Amino acid sequence: MNRVYNFSAGPSMLPVEVLEEAQKDLVDYQGCGMSVCEMSHRSKQYDAINNECLALIRELMNVPENYSIILVQGGGSTQFEAVPLNLLSKGKADYVVTGNFAKKAFKEAKKYGDIHLAGSSEDANFTYIPKELDIRSDIDYLYICQNNTIFGTKYPYLPKTDAPLVADVSSMILSEEIDVSKYGVLFAGAQKNMGPAGLTVVIVRNDLVTDGMPICPTMLKWKTQVENNSLYNTPPCFSIYMTMLNLRHLKKNGGVKAQQQINEYKAGLLYDFIDNSSFYTNKVVKEDRSIMNVPFTTPNADLDAAFIKEASQNGFLSIKGHRLVGGMRASIYNAMPVQGIKDLIEFMKKFEIANK
Repeated sequence: MNRVYNFSAGPSMLPVEVLEEAQKDLVDYQGCGMSVCEMSHRSKQYDAINNECLALIRELMNVPENYSIILVQGGGSTQFEAVPLNLLSKGKADYVVTGNFAKKAFKEAKKYGDIHLAGSSEDANFTYIPKELDIRSDIDYLYICQNNTIFGTKYPYLPKTDAPLVADVSSMILSEEIDVSKYGVLFAGAQKNMGPAGLTVVIVRNDLVTDGMPICPTMLKWKTQVENNSLYNTPPCFSIYMTMLNLRHLKKNGGVKAQQQINEYKAGLLYDFIDNSSFYTNKVVKEDRSIMNVPFTTPNADLDAAFIKEASQNGFLSIKGHRLVGGMRASIYNAMPVQGIKDLIEFMKKFEIANK
């Protein structure tokens, strides 16, 4: 089997064991005579998949009983509009912009109410998390993107506010333990740490599950999905099935606590190597560094391009940095093995020696 190390920001790697389990049941799922791709979302077989996926998310993330979990389509980006449409009762919200996705969410929300910029790190190309925020006292919610995929930053703290905290956790969900009770709403696209693209998970405190704004479309209304157990319309069945398998795998291997220890170790190896190199650079403020997304550069753009080309030839794929940052980016989500980081570091050492 010729598997490569996929450092893509998403869709990301999945554990081989999970892929093999899906392969085994692809044509005939547990003797029902059809694939999950083909079965009705109203069938007993699929209902069991849907319910197990929801139950595993609740268990692995210790989601309190006064929170609902919904499985929807549209990617995390659809929630940029679903959030204000569901939560703006007073018509006011504050946003902290720490990267491209938070900036997009801020732009979308401004269509629907009095949306205030409480803080931003754009002045330094999003290489830090702002510590001083201008948060108003009479808002419906405060919005953050807790881990910034493109720029490689992560909140080292949660902002203090009496309003519900809404967090986009797409590129960090299940990578480390978080206290769900400190949030009003969490949402995440599945394609980084949970499963294939096509599924978005929303975790919302029950008192925030309302009819929302009068203009809120039925399909964006969280209440619609909660009341129908995420089966109001045909869901992304195969993505949910794959996520269920991946969650089983995570549980079997010690859950989120054990995975966090591995992730911190992987990130530590890579950051330590970069920090002790005179050739590679990471520009993110150290206390704000992500353990999921590690951007870095060589001394110049020509060497960056050569690095990306040679890395691909050596089985390190999708390591090119986002166009807003340049250089390289290693997205080292849950399924990236420790050996993948060690092998990348060895390649980086050889490239440095050959190009100094």
